[in-house]
Amino acid sequence: MPRLSFAPTAAVLSVLAACHTPVSTGVPASGAPYDLVIGNGRVVDGSGNAWFWGDIAVRGDRIARVAPRGTLAGTPSAHFIDAKGLVVAPGFIDIQAQSYENFMLGDGRSLSMVTQGITTAILGEGGTPAPVNDKILAAIPPTDTSGRRLAAQYTGPHGFGNWLESMVRRGASENVGSFVGSGTVRTFAKGEAMGAFSPAERDSVRAMVRRAMEDGAFGIGSALQYPPDNFNTTEDLIESARAMAPFGGVYITHMRSEGDRLLEAIDEALRIGREGGVPVEIYHLKASGTANWPKMAQAIAKIDSARAAGQDVQADMYLYVAGANGFSSCIPPKYAADGKLLQNLRDPALRAEIVAGLHTPVSTYDNSCLMAGPEGVMVVGFSKPELKQYEGKRLSEIARLMNKDWAEVIVDLNVAEEARLGEILFLMTEDTTRGPTATSPGSSASTSGTRR
Repeated sequence: MPRLSFAPTAAVLSVLAACHTPVSTGVPASGAPYDLVIGNGRVVDGSGNAWFWGDIAVRGDRIARVAPRGTLAGTPSAHFIDAKGLVVAPGFIDIQAQSYENFMLGDGRSLSMVTQGITTAILGEGGTPAPVNDKILAAIPPTDTSGRRLAAQYTGPHGFGNWLESMVRRGASENVGSFVGSGTVRTFAKGEAMGAFSPAERDSVRAMVRRAMEDGAFGIGSALQYPPDNFNTTEDLIESARAMAPFGGVYITHMRSEGDRLLEAIDEALRIGREGGVPVEIYHLKASGTANWPKMAQAIAKIDSARAAGQDVQADMYLYVAGANGFSSCIPPKYAADGKLLQNLRDPALRAEIVAGLHTPVSTYDNSCLMAGPEGVMVVGFSKPELKQYEGKRLSEIARLMNKDWAEVIVDLNVAEEARLGEILFLMTEDTTRGPTATSPGSSASTSGTRR
């Protein structure tokens, strides 16, 4: 199994490895000078213990010593940082990182992350660049020659491992690991089609998941709000979970609903973990949309009840009143089947049907634009000069300026910008984000990529 290990960057007062070593006043194991001593800091060691005043010594990429404050004063070292008035902590783990472009093509230093103390990036929500086969290559537009060329590097029985190793070779300042995306698993076996797996496709799923786990995947990461992942049934995901269970895999999920069917989505995630025999982690737990805000207490109660019954389940805290995704995500997923989203949006015969669908709540997916209302949707990422006037404006305002129904605007702008726009959705309140912070076990995540 490939091990991803990168040299830490001394950009912030964060320490790469977890400081689980107890405070020691003994003589260091080696008499060699330290590379770095951090003194006079408030040490939060990541174990859950209370902070304490301390000194930390680093040799190479390892913490060599943790000692009471002042113990290491004057100790020979190449560098000394006086952390008076500052907190010294292990590097933060971003459990939902999205910095694929940086690690694969761009600046692997990920400066906007490491300068905030984030030293580990965990990828894999919904889709991953690997493994790749003919069905996944077919989903990449023929005009995207560079994308197809890059994807071709991750074919073969160990495509997932090849992808991990390629990021190692390029160099990165963060530690990097990944789940395998369940949308990728589905596309690998069935392409972008809707419908049930055939027996042969089911076998392909099991084999692909096993190989990805052998290559170093942490488990399976789903994003069930978006196609083609949305086409997976609960039973499909249970079968995938069973394939990774012998390897100690974890099922981590952007659930099928965070709004009108939030509680049902939690039930689905718990069932997948229970019947698949794996731990469950819920990405960015939140109650989206005014009508669903009262459900947060019930959501937390469901998770607490499962934990009390012995199930290994946790959730990430979501600390923001807005979320973000692609502007096309509000369109009913069935129109994206077989990779035909833009073709269907351009079809005059389907326009009235799609517009009506955008106005109609259904149980099979979260229409975030409907839940937020057009006044709660900010549209971003315009590239065409004639459309840049709408950058950062609410959908309601754009609809007024274009003199169109807001659902027609969604169709027309996605066609004009080839479904590459983003949206910021104002769906939560401070009160609903405070609940999980105060009461639920979990972590937090960035949900976004590195900023240049």
